[in-house]
Amino acid sequence: MRVVLSSDHAAIGLRQAVAAHVAERGHVVEDIGPITTESTHYPDHGAAAARKVAAGEADLGIVLCGTGQGIMMAANKVRGVRCGVCSDTFSAAMIREHNDANMLALGARVIGEGLALDIVDAFLTTGFGGGRHAVRVDMIKALES
Repeated sequence: MRVVLSSDHAAIGLRQAVAAHVAERGHVVEDIGPITTESTHYPDHGAAAARKVAAGEADLGIVLCGTGQGIMMAANKVRGVRCGVCSDTFSAAMIREHNDANMLALGARVIGEGLALDIVDAFLTTGFGGGRHAVRVDMIKALES
């Protein structure tokens, strides 16, 4: 699986840990985030990763900022992206199984590295459940006008 990662300046360290973890799991990682802690704008980074997912250049995306909220909002503005911010493994599994999320957002100031890696594992290993959930995902897609 191809996974793109990006973050703002607040989440560089956690993003790099997540990228290494994802690569260790055998996935192809494209880390497009900044490498210095100089202040950057999370909308730019969330949109850049989301565009890669939407274009099919990556199967899934993981984006990070201080809370995960702002970068998630930016990613969701890209047509075809369904990104959820998660602070627990149950939510990460459910956004994949029920919502066919193709992006995950994490808050570096909200969760620690150990929990973040567990959340990433839940996100990457859970598949879409289809069935009644497919109808709802189609409804979400129909909102993109």
